[in-house]
Amino acid sequence: MCSAFCFMFFSFTLLFSLFSLLIYVLRLKLWCNCEICHAFLTSSWTKEFDNLCDWYTHLLKKSPTGTVHIHVLGNIITANPENVEHILKTRFENYPKGKPFSAILGDLLGRGIFNVDGDSWKFQRKMASLELGSISIRMHAFDIVKSEIQSRLIPLLSSVSSKEQVLDLQDVFRRFSFDNICKFSFGLDPGCLNLSLPISEFAEAFDLASKLSAKRGMASSPLIWKFKRLFNLGTEKQLKEAIKMVDEFAQAMINQRREKGFSDSNDLLSRFMGTINDDKYLRDIVISFLLAGRDTVASGLTSFFWLLSRNPEVESAILDDLERVMGSSDQQFASFDQMREMHYLHAALYESLRLFPPVQFDSKFAQEDDILPDCTFVRKGARVTYHPYAMGRMDRVWGSDCLEYKPERWLKNGRYIPENAYKYPVFQAGQRVCLGKEMALVEMKSVVLAIIRRFKIQVADPNQAPRFAPGLTATVRGGLPILVQERGA
Repeated sequence: MCSAFCFMFFSFTLLFSLFSLLIYVLRLKLWCNCEICHAFLTSSWTKEFDNLCDWYTHLLKKSPTGTVHIHVLGNIITANPENVEHILKTRFENYPKGKPFSAILGDLLGRGIFNVDGDSWKFQRKMASLELGSISIRMHAFDIVKSEIQSRLIPLLSSVSSKEQVLDLQDVFRRFSFDNICKFSFGLDPGCLNLSLPISEFAEAFDLASKLSAKRGMASSPLIWKFKRLFNLGTEKQLKEAIKMVDEFAQAMINQRREKGFSDSNDLLSRFMGTINDDKYLRDIVISFLLAGRDTVASGLTSFFWLLSRNPEVESAILDDLERVMGSSDQQFASFDQMREMHYLHAALYESLRLFPPVQFDSKFAQEDDILPDCTFVRKGARVTYHPYAMGRMDRVWGSDCLEYKPERWLKNGRYIPENAYKYPVFQAGQRVCLGKEMALVEMKSVVLAIIRRFKIQVADPNQAPRFAPGLTATVRGGLPILVQERGA
């Protein structure tokens, strides 16, 4: 009886999956023979481009409207600022994250702020805005960053500076930002940046879960990963095991906080526990902030130092900015006010993020039929993607020198002048603009100033353009090998 039931259940599941796949294929037109879809399906684009984002940039540059349609993916991709404003502001309610996106990241992020819409998103957004906007939490975050720089980052770089030892700067920044965000989110110090560069099981599990979740989004059909998840196969089995470790860690931290009390702690988990009693919901919220605060900062710093190695005049100008504001003071760290006066440093970071945004694209799903400002028709349920990486390389958006690294484009009479947020959606824009933007910039500025003030960073091969690994954020394949030399040595 039991065997017969199991046979019938699995037979039904298989037939239903095949039927769903057929419907999906018919809807997506997987047989499309247009030039773009053919190049995507056959991967012929790889003959000319190392990165998918560069191929998309090429297509968007050729398009008269700055918009293209990948029919086989049901994906409209745009680099048109007017379209971006329409999606993120004018018709915001029509372009939520959507159920397809939530399904992809659901096992990792659950009901966290980056994976929900509607009332749940509004509640978390309001709560996070109150917490992250407070002076006390920003000072707490700044203290964590300063401590990590002073006690770990500087000693590590000093330890290799006299040995001509190659160091992967991307790995260093990932460890640095993971230590920081864990302290900030959980009140836990994983010690990833200790001199021995230890392996953290939690960090590895978190990285694997992020990587495999991103791979779901690259599948030609969601049925592929859903089928593998149903039968616990391959990457879905790995993902399940990685998420289990993340869950166990998060639950242990929650239990520890409940036992010791959380009213006097400054970490996000403790602050949120004051208003939320649902442990699973707490886990989802804090893991979302962990994802946002770890990889984005590391990605931004990695590309910044790669660009700096190719543009030594920018490094000199930042040092001049530092000297102008701080003088010959032996003060270890610039204050918030002093950083605000370093307009060239701010411009240099913004320019780096323009060319290499940590999140290269972002997708929404249309709730109803719509027409974009460039007259592109959007069908209900269609995926609509705006592409900050491509936008930073569009001469119609940034001028004929858009491929050049020029911090000066952000300055007027020596002072930083912001651009339209929909022309530069690196931090998103509109109602979903990044709440951690200012704290991320302070962290990046603190690291940049601490490093270039004490060390000369020599990238092993500055002429090698970055090749990106698949993931939720831009990660360079092979890292960023460097040599470190102390200034004045």
